[in-house]
Amino acid sequence: MSAHRVAPGAQAKRFAAYLDRLAEAAEHADRATPLKSYCTGLLLPGERKSVEPMAARLYPDTVRQAHQSMHHIVADAAWSDEDMLEAVRACVLPQMEQKGPIVAWIVDDTGFVKKGTHSVGVTRQYCGQVGKQENCRVAVSLSASTESASLPIAWRLYLPEVWAKDGKRRKKTGVPTQIRFQTKPAIALEQIRMALKREIPVGVVLADAAYGTDTLCRGDHVLGDSMEGGSRTAARSDLDRTGTAHEISSPQPTACPGHGEGPRSGIAATSVEERRLATRNPAPAAVAFRRRARPSGSPRFRTH
Repeated sequence: MSAHRVAPGAQAKRFAAYLDRLAEAAEHADRATPLKSYCTGLLLPGERKSVEPMAARLYPDTVRQAHQSMHHIVADAAWSDEDMLEAVRACVLPQMEQKGPIVAWIVDDTGFVKKGTHSVGVTRQYCGQVGKQENCRVAVSLSASTESASLPIAWRLYLPEVWAKDGKRRKKTGVPTQIRFQTKPAIALEQIRMALKREIPVGVVLADAAYGTDTLCRGDHVLGDSMEGGSRTAARSDLDRTGTAHEISSPQPTACPGHGEGPRSGIAATSVEERRLATRNPAPAAVAFRRRARPSGSPRFRTH
């Protein structure tokens, strides 16, 4: 057997140990079996990954009972998604680091096309999945990345302002009262602060230009007290023919689809040549620290 292959028995044991960690994060013993069943169902063959077809594959003789328990764990049970992600991180990140150090934190938002108006957070907004305005939901994530793998360490559904102000829809769908409207960059900064607090190994923070041009992501707002000093990001860079990146003055905040209501009219287009030159010069754009030197272990920023 090749040294790169894992015996089926060992692989099954690793997966069982992983599910045990997740079950602990779910807090109650009666949630363990449906949670493990749901996670197992996600890995089984079949295009439909909703609860009912997964229950039918796993428990063909007791589909209704399995469906009810699995649906409860994902729809009603009060486990913490942050605790669950923490359990995943504690299990997976050390394995990633065995093959290389963390080199980047990646800020991203992911759109999920969705019909109708009843799913939490769904509205017509910019959807990166289709590259245009679409009826969808959007989640903001922060991932830790090595040279060969990445892992989401924070993930939060974006609640548009129209939803945040709609008391009837909030009550009907069970949106917690403490959840308020935040822009996507504000959510991302909150996730970065939490990652720093948890002492997750840091890397260069990568984000697209819509985050770099946001007011919160520039000037002294970037990480507030958690960095013991302000920093700012270069939202755009001017590339000369040798591929050297020169910092330019930070542009005025520009409303971007998915980060505001306007078009991407304030962001300079990037040519194929500029992209080619940028890949030859992977060094992060300059970051100026205005009050004190960057503390050891705090992240640098790069926008693209």
